[in-house]
Amino acid sequence: MNRGEFSTIRKHLNKTQKQMAALLGISLKAVHSYEQGWREVPGHVERQMFFLAACGKNRERREKPCWQVRNCAPEQKARCPAWEFDAGRFCWFISGTICGGEMHASWENKMAVCRSCPVFDKMLRLIQQ
Repeated sequence: MNRGEFSTIRKHLNKTQKQMAALLGISLKAVHSYEQGWREVPGHVERQMFFLAACGKNRERREKPCWQVRNCAPEQKARCPAWEFDAGRFCWFISGTICGGEMHASWENKMAVCRSCPVFDKMLRLIQQ
């Protein structure tokens, strides 16, 4: 997550930097550092930011689940935690999902796949409106 995405999501949520810091359980100085580009946004903060954005007011509640959007095979769905927990809108949030036929070892690897996925892309486009 770059500083622009961090700032865009914070503004989309209609939060001040101080409110965002409290919501994320981090210092105000950390929020300033992320938005100025002085520090990289750590994976756990990035994950929370995307989760809060996905839960926001403008989010569509009747979206197709990821397994329908990506046309996953029944064998793949059966192994995937997004299917198991009926979390097709939040597949990008759940570690261990089976995207592209394989489980991803780290948050960074997972996000590299998610950023090219139409499910994640739709959530990002809603934030930018």
